[in-house]
Amino acid sequence: MTLVHAVPERTLQLARLEPAIGQERYRRLVAAGDQLKARLGDRTIWNVSSTAMGGGVAEMLRVIVGYVAGFRIPIRWITISGDPEFFATTKRIHNQIHSVPSTPLSTADAQHYEQVLAANADELLALIGPGDVAILHDPQTAGLTEVLAKAGVKVLWRCHIGIDEQTDVSRRAWEFLRPYLSAAHGYVFTRRQFAPLWVPPARTWIIPPSIDPFSAKNAELDQENVRAILATISGTDRTGKPNAPGSFPRADGSTGQVIRRGEITGDGRPEPGDAVVVQVSRWDRLKDMAGVLTGFTEHVLPFDDAFLVLAGPAVSGVTDDPEGAEVLAECLGQWHDLPARARDRVLLVTLPLDDVEENAAMVNAIQRRATVIVQKSLAEGFGLTVAEGMWKGRPMIGSAVGGIVDQIPEGTGILLPDPADLPAFGAQVRWLLEHRQEADKMGAAGMAHTRDNYIGDLHLMRFAQAIDAVIVGLATATYSVPARAG
Repeated sequence: MTLVHAVPERTLQLARLEPAIGQERYRRLVAAGDQLKARLGDRTIWNVSSTAMGGGVAEMLRVIVGYVAGFRIPIRWITISGDPEFFATTKRIHNQIHSVPSTPLSTADAQHYEQVLAANADELLALIGPGDVAILHDPQTAGLTEVLAKAGVKVLWRCHIGIDEQTDVSRRAWEFLRPYLSAAHGYVFTRRQFAPLWVPPARTWIIPPSIDPFSAKNAELDQENVRAILATISGTDRTGKPNAPGSFPRADGSTGQVIRRGEITGDGRPEPGDAVVVQVSRWDRLKDMAGVLTGFTEHVLPFDDAFLVLAGPAVSGVTDDPEGAEVLAECLGQWHDLPARARDRVLLVTLPLDDVEENAAMVNAIQRRATVIVQKSLAEGFGLTVAEGMWKGRPMIGSAVGGIVDQIPEGTGILLPDPADLPAFGAQVRWLLEHRQEADKMGAAGMAHTRDNYIGDLHLMRFAQAIDAVIVGLATATYSVPARAG
């Protein structure tokens, strides 16, 4: 059985970024790409992750790899495989890095983790050659570092998760990973605070994630397309008109159509004038879908007739997250215990992953239908749905955790100091619903902040710095990257 799988290649044209970022930023991007291409020579860049769909890492890689290919730089993306025991272990590591207590990681866990990755490494070494650059993503891949480095591969380990202040729980998780990561040539974190103390600062780069404003998830959709896509997701058309499929732009320049339905639990459906509060995320306990549901039904619905939409991917499509089905089942049980009025106003939506771009267009339509978008995570590495929601000009409420803090400076949205404070969460939702003019101003400011800080050109140039330094063996910045605004 083949363990590693190549993600189908696609190329994104860099020129389409220029209208969003302006001529000066575009000029710097092209110059950085040319310099990196010269530095790489005949080397290939390899991205290695545990899944090609579901979650922000896969979405981001799809875009970044496509734009790098647009430079005509050799770049590939491959995924590793593991059994349920392997992914249960890596999920525990993930949770413990976020200071969520779980069963301590044992010697037996380490042995199985190593065995699974050793089998993957044998296949990787048949593809990745000496001198190539491998970017390994998150704890699932950490155990590949040494074997690739010994084979002459330049290894960057990219960690998308973390917390600002380490705890005993998180430190134990990092100590579990530390032996596997010591051979890395460089380390990339989303925030400086996420890096454990033993990671050498001189070989560490801080690279926030980014969005692609022209992807199926973020491209402009007119109201008729939004209506049509939502009608297809729900299998109904509230206007009574024939339901022509909504369309969206594909990365290859063609036009796609949303033809698949979602699975919806909820007795009512929003009418065109109804307010809708939306959270889109994986079915992950740290995203706290259950807390959003409780906070909305107890602290918003008694005062307002808004709807709540909790939307996430079909759990069968996210192979590296064994908790997804459990969290969704818990939310469904919670919904069934609601009183009739709340069951009418709360919708749980799972979206198919058969076509990744179609799924993205569904999320796009749901976010554009939103009156308020929330991301009430208990812990978060970055929270790409925040930037995505802000890009659409919607007022955002996010927890003051991890990278969400960077994305919502004062005036661009609302930060929750304590994401577990459900009355405070409900009060902020109500305020935005009751003060639409102020909410619209926040949405416009949030969109501008996202354009200035979280479009892919800055992401690409920062990675060019890291790759350049790893190749030459120096931790020096050789590219001009604009400082983060705000």
